[in-house]
Amino acid sequence: MGELYNPPLQIVGFIATRRGDADRGPEIRLNAFEAHTRMVHDGELVWVYGPRRHDLAVVRVDDKIPRGGAIARDIVGLAPSEVVRLVRVNTERPLINPSNA
Repeated sequence: MGELYNPPLQIVGFIATRRGDADRGPEIRLNAFEAHTRMVHDGELVWVYGPRRHDLAVVRVDDKIPRGGAIARDIVGLAPSEVVRLVRVNTERPLINPSNA
């Protein structure tokens, strides 16, 4: 099986939310071209691999984001100008049935 083309993204912005905000939680925003290159869709769950750790985040497609860049929301351990990679969560893996285990 071949490797997928997955170039790094540079964090060009960071959004930190507060407790009372309507939209909260880990999110990574990128433009449609970058999402297509990585075969991810709006609302999909991905692993965001940064320089210090990796976290799960929801993808949001936003064409205002420059090509090669991404905006992170509520992802601990990321800062603007850092480089990250996105990896799709493998949802095709069969679930283990506890009664058969």
